[in-house]
Amino acid sequence: MENGMSINTQETVRAILTDVLGLSARQVAAMDDDTELFGALPELDSMAVAGLLTEMEDRLDIMIDDGDVDGDIFATLGSLIAFASSKVEE
Repeated sequence: MENGMSINTQETVRAILTDVLGLSARQVAAMDDDTELFGALPELDSMAVAGLLTEMEDRLDIMIDDGDVDGDIFATLGSLIAFASSKVEE
């Protein structure tokens, strides 16, 4: 991650995972870009996805359109951070 914005986005996404999914800070800190999310974390179900998206909009001050959302976004931590970063940079 080159700039401070990306690092801040990564930290924010990790905090959202901790807060919305109720994961421990240690568990989230141990995740890397390849850590699988949807389908691998029982806490991340369809209702949790809606909560994550809402928190991402609020905390990152972004708008997420329904057309932006697909399952690939939640495949790994890296894909979720990349999506969030792309919305912040818009």
